[in-house]
Amino acid sequence: MKDVLLKVDDLKVYYPVSGASIGKKDYVKAVDGVSFEVRKGEVFGIVGESGCGKSTLGRAICKLEQPTAGKIFLDGEEITGYNNKKMRSVRKKVQMVFQDPYASLNPRMSVFSIVAEPLKVHKLYKDQADLEKKVIDLLHRVGLDTYHANRYPHEFSGGQRQRIGIARALAVEPQLIIADEPVSALDVSIQAQVLNLLNELKKDLNLTYIFVAHDLSVVEYISDRVGVMYLGNFVEVGDKDKIYSNPMHPYTQALLSAVPIPDPEAPRERILLSGSIPSAHKPPAGCKFHTRCPKCMECCKSIPPERYEVDEGHYVYCHLYDDRNKTV
Repeated sequence: MKDVLLKVDDLKVYYPVSGASIGKKDYVKAVDGVSFEVRKGEVFGIVGESGCGKSTLGRAICKLEQPTAGKIFLDGEEITGYNNKKMRSVRKKVQMVFQDPYASLNPRMSVFSIVAEPLKVHKLYKDQADLEKKVIDLLHRVGLDTYHANRYPHEFSGGQRQRIGIARALAVEPQLIIADEPVSALDVSIQAQVLNLLNELKKDLNLTYIFVAHDLSVVEYISDRVGVMYLGNFVEVGDKDKIYSNPMHPYTQALLSAVPIPDPEAPRERILLSGSIPSAHKPPAGCKFHTRCPKCMECCKSIPPERYEVDEGHYVYCHLYDDRNKTV
């Protein structure tokens, strides 16, 4: 498809486990065979419980984590095997906004130096005057004043620090921004301001986002399409409206049943899952969700589910939608 900016094909990120038996390799399967596409100009939200692999997936796309297997295509260019030198040119196309706006900023650098650094690395300025103008313009674009340039990260609030991180990501004029839980560490009122800023930047600069979060309300607000992750795999992918109005996978249904609603008297059915997420070190056979699924069938315990299209653009990885199980 011409409008596909990012294509991920069967991506895996495994971490070796120390202390494994001699002659035997053991791994934590943080991302275990994920495939999806992101179209130009859209916001693709990734949700799931903590530990499901969503942040690792985002970092692997940026090549901050080295994929174990699979392929990554960015704007038609396969970048999977690129080393750090080759990735430098790709960095101008894809940037990342991190979860902790304090830990992601160098406390010894002024805001000017932080935002100017990517411009210097990629030589995207003519002279010092041009560099200063570009940095100030970036600060203004994210809602900060000129005098903020000479201050240091510890002098800012969490929301302001995240704005600095966004300005740094915008410096190289990327096509794709991967936002890894960019508002989870912020107060609710500040979350709204940052989300509105991201929406404005998307429209003004024609950006594409991968938005990683565990807050389904935030993802519903900002996303066009949503992928629901569980233990290293997607269990459901589709347009936001379809997933939120008609969730098909039992895990998605359970997640959405836990989202707070403003009317305390509104009727709702809370779906409680038994047990906890299994270890990514030794995940269950078959469907990884079967140990907690209220609709588990015998085939779920041994056969990994395939991808089933339940509606146009709406996919679910669940045996409940396999025609061979319709009579069950």
